[in-house]
Amino acid sequence: MNALLISEPAWILALREQVAAKGQRAVAKEIGYSPAVVSQVLNDKYGGDVAQVEKRVRGAYMGETVFCPVLGEIPSNQCLDHQRKPFAPINPMRVRLYRACRAGCENSKLEGRRS
Repeated sequence: MNALLISEPAWILALREQVAAKGQRAVAKEIGYSPAVVSQVLNDKYGGDVAQVEKRVRGAYMGETVFCPVLGEIPSNQCLDHQRKPFAPINPMRVRLYRACRAGCENSKLEGRRS
């Protein structure tokens, strides 16, 4: 095994493993990013929020969970997915999630959230 790979963070190794098993496009879809972002992250060239990509990889492939005030314990990548969703007044659960994500939830990454 390459010495460079050994020194990489566990989440990068997990991402590489998934890409090798499923392909870059499938992994990108699973974590909610484009194949280009996955490639840039793996090549240490991504200029965006690497911490967000890490959180999605950890939730999707490493079993990292967070406590959601609405749903209880959920994978961290699902938490981020719920934060991205727009308001949907016809779905009571989505309304509760939308409000919780914007009302001081400690897991919220949204700008301007109340604390």
